[in-house]
Amino acid sequence: MKRALVLMAIVAMVGGTVSAQAPQGWKLRADESRDAADPDAPGPIRFTNRGLGFHAVTPQAAVFWNPANTATGTYSIKGTFTLNKPSSHPNYYGIVFGGRALEGSGQTYLYFVVAQNGTWLIKRRDGDATTQDIVRRTPNAVVKQPDASGRAANTLEVRIGADKVDFVVNNTVVHSAPKSGLLAQTDGIYGIRSNHDLDVQVDSFAMTKG
Repeated sequence: MKRALVLMAIVAMVGGTVSAQAPQGWKLRADESRDAADPDAPGPIRFTNRGLGFHAVTPQAAVFWNPANTATGTYSIKGTFTLNKPSSHPNYYGIVFGGRALEGSGQTYLYFVVAQNGTWLIKRRDGDATTQDIVRRTPNAVVKQPDASGRAANTLEVRIGADKVDFVVNNTVVHSAPKSGLLAQTDGIYGIRSNHDLDVQVDSFAMTKG
């Protein structure tokens, strides 16, 4: 019976809806690599409850969200993201916010993510094939890299103010920007992004108003 449940979860997730052992109400969208030099790994995407948090295993990049999780106005989104083992090369994981139409071809969202080489970046996705850099890959000593065990835990936070957005890693603001241009639209769904070839635990993931 346990084996059947696991298989049912895998099938459902490939189809875009998370079920069985995964968090209730959550969905996923795979983001397959278009780079022949950086192909996806084999195997299914997995997103399950682990402890009080979530466990994402992503041979292909994916976005995970619950349609009930929306934020508007001024708010903060925060979570601790633990890389369980190093990827074959730096891949990014972290927070999605301002999401709209995530299941369709007109998907849009913003994301703030870190990688195992101590860098972070901010991007906006518009549609299936277009991403725009808000801040390119940027190194910062506050981004923890894998320790001797291969693990790295980073607490990420996005703070949406009335007229600016702060991006925070381990309680240090690494970037502030006006709430305009590519960052003008911050209302919408929030969730999690994990690039391909990653195994990430997410804990204390929550939105706070004001």
